[in-house]
Amino acid sequence: MRIAILIFAGFIVILFLFSVTTFVNYRQSLKVKENTDWVYKSQVVIRNSLRFQRNLTEMESGLRGFLFTGENSFLEPFDSAASENETLIAELHTLIQEHSFQQERLAEIRRLHEQWEHEFAQPLIAAKQQAVLVDTDHKSFSSLYNSKDGNRTERNIRKQIRDKFREFNNYEYNLRDERGKALTASVAGTEFISFSLTSLSIFIGLAIAVYISYRISQRINSMVTLAGQIASGNLNVQMKDTAKDELSHLSTSLNRMARTLSENISELERKNIELDRFAYVVSHDLKAPLRGIENASTWIEEDYGNQLPEQVKEYLTLMRGRIRRMENLINGILELARVGRHKSPLELVNVELMLQELIEMLAPQPGIQVSIQPDMPVLLTERVPLQQVFINLLSNAIKYHHLPEGKISITYHDNDTHYAFSVTDDGPGIEPQYHEKIFIVFQTLKERDAFESTGVGLAIVKKILDDKKCTIKVDSQAGKGAAFTFTWPKN
Repeated sequence: MRIAILIFAGFIVILFLFSVTTFVNYRQSLKVKENTDWVYKSQVVIRNSLRFQRNLTEMESGLRGFLFTGENSFLEPFDSAASENETLIAELHTLIQEHSFQQERLAEIRRLHEQWEHEFAQPLIAAKQQAVLVDTDHKSFSSLYNSKDGNRTERNIRKQIRDKFREFNNYEYNLRDERGKALTASVAGTEFISFSLTSLSIFIGLAIAVYISYRISQRINSMVTLAGQIASGNLNVQMKDTAKDELSHLSTSLNRMARTLSENISELERKNIELDRFAYVVSHDLKAPLRGIENASTWIEEDYGNQLPEQVKEYLTLMRGRIRRMENLINGILELARVGRHKSPLELVNVELMLQELIEMLAPQPGIQVSIQPDMPVLLTERVPLQQVFINLLSNAIKYHHLPEGKISITYHDNDTHYAFSVTDDGPGIEPQYHEKIFIVFQTLKERDAFESTGVGLAIVKKILDDKKCTIKVDSQAGKGAAFTFTWPKN
């Protein structure tokens, strides 16, 4: 499966889970709202019920005050409570579910209240008002009041109203408790479901991310390992990749690169072998005639030494010098061609001892003093390339010195990963425009006939240092000596 499709599928799964979570939370919120509305309505029902009962008490108190005093001010709370009770009854009817136990109790309470008001309260109020207006009606009022007060029906009605309200309120209290518990349960259920679905979504999302990361990183690590093996020189490696996705193109390219490099390096090794053979043949074929010419010139001089004119002897000497220069040139070319193609074994090299041996081998003229900085480092490195660099720099400093007396110093300083060695002399110096030219093969600053030189030495130094990824620079002015500074790796 392609990685893009896998990532898209994972995104769709996570999106689906979050959509389900949102939907479930929405449904649970509706349930919570429904239970909250139930609890609120129950509180309103109980508040209206209690208010209705207080209004009944106010109506009874106002009625008795009016009946005893005849003052109309006592009827104001009566009328106000009666009017409010009508509103409360209507509101309770809308809050309570139809055909329920509470509706039956409410209808019974309303019937008893109307019975109390029409059969007891209103007749007494009308009789009292008549008695206040006509004194002769006091007797009829008193007779009516005594008959009503003596009749226990009115008390039974008030008692039934209170009992019905008690049942009504108790039922509503129980119902409110149930709805409160349902509200608590729905809130807890919403929290649990929301937490569970969210946790599941996060877990699945992390699982998908870990799987995709593992799948990608595992294959990338395999590719990095393959690239590391290629970089270390093991080119006969291939990566097995059965997946057909975006990374397969990369693995295929790496495998193709390994095969191509292996083929190219095999071809290069074959060419190097051929070049070595060619160099050997060319060297042998070029040196053989030169040695023959040199021998012939020597034989002529030995056989006809006294008979040869001085000019002929001079020509023979010049010819042998040119032959030796040609041999040195051939040797220099071969040495330059071999630089970096054959690795020497690593060994501990005491630089100070090595320099002392080289100075003794080069045998500078007595007037040339060569000094070595104390405490030269000991390196784990290839001896031969380092030796070649120092030999060429020291031999040039000795050979090109223009005075019978001079000083050559060899110093170093420690960098982070490299040592910087310097070979400094007080010779004729080099003009700045030639600082780059001197490292080019066959380039010399003096005519070869005036000064014997192949022009290969510094080119060999430059090639050795380039092969080591090191640098060399020259600091010099005409007539002020020269300082050649090169870097060499510590390990």
